[in-house]
Amino acid sequence: MSNTLSSNAHIDESLRAKVYWWLERPDRNAFGPKLLEITLITLIILNVSAVIIETVDSIYQSWKFAFDLFETTSLCIFICEFLLRLWVAPENPNTPTRISWVRSPVAIIDLLAILPALLYLLIPIDLRILRAFRMLRLLKLTRYSPALSMLLAVFEEEAGAFFAGFFILILMLIFAASGAWLAEHTVQPDAFGSIPSAMWWAVATLTTVGYGDVTPITIAGKIFGALITVIGIGMAALPAGIIASGLNEQIHRRRSSMQREFRKALEDGMICEQEEEDIEALRKQLGISSRAADHIREAVYAEMKAKIGITCPHCGEPLDHENSNM
Repeated sequence: MSNTLSSNAHIDESLRAKVYWWLERPDRNAFGPKLLEITLITLIILNVSAVIIETVDSIYQSWKFAFDLFETTSLCIFICEFLLRLWVAPENPNTPTRISWVRSPVAIIDLLAILPALLYLLIPIDLRILRAFRMLRLLKLTRYSPALSMLLAVFEEEAGAFFAGFFILILMLIFAASGAWLAEHTVQPDAFGSIPSAMWWAVATLTTVGYGDVTPITIAGKIFGALITVIGIGMAALPAGIIASGLNEQIHRRRSSMQREFRKALEDGMICEQEEEDIEALRKQLGISSRAADHIREAVYAEMKAKIGITCPHCGEPLDHENSNM
């Protein structure tokens, strides 16, 4: 009995590893997983295109059955994909448990891609509203795009900084609306009659949009508005600075990973064919261009030569590294 259970568990683990190989593409050059990835990307793009086209009533009414059939088929595929990824999650060293995978950003995106359609089966909401939420399926492309995955990693790692910036923005919004109300509520009761009413002006000014439909007319209001506008320029640049800093850090980490891979391959003094394939697969996975990878390769080669020894500029013979420092 125990041998049968052990055999079944081994078969289950083997099948799970095979499904993981197909879904996550640990072997970037494998034809089958690559074809599956292209198919899923095409399905996501077709879903987003369908959502856009469905907003044209004449087209949607003429092809309603086809649109609904395509949505049902796509939903079934995405549900199966989600359940399979949940099943194979322990195969991924980055998410050793299924709970940790469910909490990951890519899993949340996958869930948001199917949740609106599932909610319609439980709660009678206007279907057109839920169709608009299907645009969230576009976020599933972050799994297949190194650039989008890099941006997602920035948002995940810099969540604390984004929260701090958002909190400061809320404080500034309340402060700006309160100041505008104090300066303008007597002369413009319709626009600045209360602090909530003045918040529209505060939002437009702090975000440097400045629609111009509501503007201060008193001297104090104009001075205060000019001050808030200047502060708003800095507030608008704060999230951009966080994203730029985070992207720079991500790029540095990815290039460091390439450097480590090159150093590891050059430990024996040469890079074999299999190591070249592994390096190329890592380059594609990290989204590093061929030119950048060549620069990294040259830098690592130079570093390895410097570690081996320094050549005498007169005779060309290698010098001892310790003596050369003396």
